[in-house]
Amino acid sequence: MARKARGARGSSLGVALVGTGFMGRAHANAWRQAPCFFDLAPRPVLQAVAGMKAAPTRTFAERWEVARASTDWKGVLRDPKVQLVDVLTPNHLHAPVAIAALKAGKHVACEKPLAGTLEDARAMAVAAAAARGRTFVWFNYRRCPAIGLARQLVREGRLGTIRQVRARYLQDWGGAATPMAWRFDAKLAGSGAHGDLNAHLVDLVRFTTGHEIAEVCGAIEATFVKSRRAGTRTSASTVDDATLFLARLSNGATASFEATRLATGNQNASQLELNGTKGSVRFDFERMNELAWWDHTLPARERGWSRIMCTDASHPWVGAYWPAAHLIGYEHCFTSMAADIARALCGQTPVLPLPDFADAFRTQCVLHAATVSARERRWVKPAEFA
Repeated sequence: MARKARGARGSSLGVALVGTGFMGRAHANAWRQAPCFFDLAPRPVLQAVAGMKAAPTRTFAERWEVARASTDWKGVLRDPKVQLVDVLTPNHLHAPVAIAALKAGKHVACEKPLAGTLEDARAMAVAAAAARGRTFVWFNYRRCPAIGLARQLVREGRLGTIRQVRARYLQDWGGAATPMAWRFDAKLAGSGAHGDLNAHLVDLVRFTTGHEIAEVCGAIEATFVKSRRAGTRTSASTVDDATLFLARLSNGATASFEATRLATGNQNASQLELNGTKGSVRFDFERMNELAWWDHTLPARERGWSRIMCTDASHPWVGAYWPAAHLIGYEHCFTSMAADIARALCGQTPVLPLPDFADAFRTQCVLHAATVSARERRWVKPAEFA
């Protein structure tokens, strides 16, 4: 049984955001929308937001109706109105903020990847194991109804034994014209497309198949854009633009992973295909409301790819939103996850399992194994780093 939220004031769950960027907007919207669509008690309330600069943080707080704006995230952790801290900083700050929040007795939700380095991720997992607070990691694509259905089909045995997996995350925004940002600095991000995109893929494969990545091989990483504009100057871009690797799952299935920010013509193509002895499924986030399904148990003359519109009330989370085929979007993944976090904190069961720091650390071990494989050109077992 999940532990109930400690220190909740009445029926509210006080949430503090640490970070105000792209993810800040996505999470602020999610926490505000979740109780509008889902029957939640405690009801999430945005109590505080901490950012780097005072004026933009105040503007953020006003726009998203956050009670308090601050540039002191440590002070936010001392706020008795805050029960959960949502960490949305650049990767190098995940560990110090999350660990401090856990020590302050707060629940913690953290953006992915868990950290920029394996060492930081391990420290976070160790701190979580010793803390009273619950932990969560925002692998938001788990909350796509089509991904949820894929997981359910696998669990029901409809695909039979999984034999092959193909996972690709293709974007095209990281070309030479893209200016310097923290995501291109290895000291701040840890890695590039690998930690940003392959983290999602590894989590989705583990989540949908129920199998761990046992071995990694054939890895390659590449940095094509060596420097980027930073105002009137140029700065070195020190992360990978693309990382690809092969793997074997714990049940013996083979898998391939590809993540790139330079796949021209692909804006946000997070794609997953599972092939089993009884059937297959395909998913592409650019068509996120659909799941392609192949039923290999049918007579040969009747087999063919079919499209499932995952917008019926019988699909995960959809019943809280719109009628069938009234499509949901990117933001609903975050809203559904915020709702599931609130459920977990009041002792209820989320619609589908939520990743915690221990879970996300296993994904981090796979990412690290792929990096080692690429640089040392050898087979690597993620369990070596657990």
